[in-house]
Amino acid sequence: MSGESASAIQRNQVDLVDFIDWTGVECLNQTSTQAYANALKKGYREDDGLNLESDADEQLLIYIPFTQVIKLHSIAIKGLEEEGPKTVKLYTNKEHMGFSNVSDYAPNDTIILSSEDNKGKPVALKYVKFQNVRSLTIFIEDNQSDCETTKVQKIVLYGTTVETTDMKGLKKMEDH
Repeated sequence: MSGESASAIQRNQVDLVDFIDWTGVECLNQTSTQAYANALKKGYREDDGLNLESDADEQLLIYIPFTQVIKLHSIAIKGLEEEGPKTVKLYTNKEHMGFSNVSDYAPNDTIILSSEDNKGKPVALKYVKFQNVRSLTIFIEDNQSDCETTKVQKIVLYGTTVETTDMKGLKKMEDH
C-alpha cells in the first residue's frame, strides 16, 4: 500500500464514542467512585483528575456494545505512569465474559503498552480482525509496575462504521 493511500485510510477514522450503546456498557472490578464513564465518555475522559480505577486487584474487564456494526482501526489508552494499563487483550462480539472465562477465548489482538503508549497515543490494531464488530471487550490484565490497582484516564476507539445493505430497498430480480 502506498503512503498516500495509507494516510487516506487514516483520515477516514473517527472517534467511535457516538456509536457506543451506553445502556449496555459494563465494567467488572471497577470502584464505585471511579467508574468506566470517567475513561470512556466525552467530557469526563478529557479531565485528567478523573480515572477508571480497578477495585479488588489490577484487572479490569470492559464490555462495550455498539449501536451499529463498526470496523475498529486503533485504540488510544491514557493511564497514570505507574498504574496505567500494560497488557490489554481485545475480544470482538463476545458477550457475558467474566474473569472466570476470559482465558477460554483467544483474543483478537493483544497489546503490550509501553509507558509512551500509555500517554494516549493511538495504537494500530490487526485491522483485518476488527472488520465486523458489534461489541468490544477490553481486558486489562495488568499495569505498568504491578501496582495493586490500575488507573485509566482515557480510552478512545478509532474506526469507521460499516455501511449495511438496506434489504427493503432491494428489488427482486425478475426470472428470465
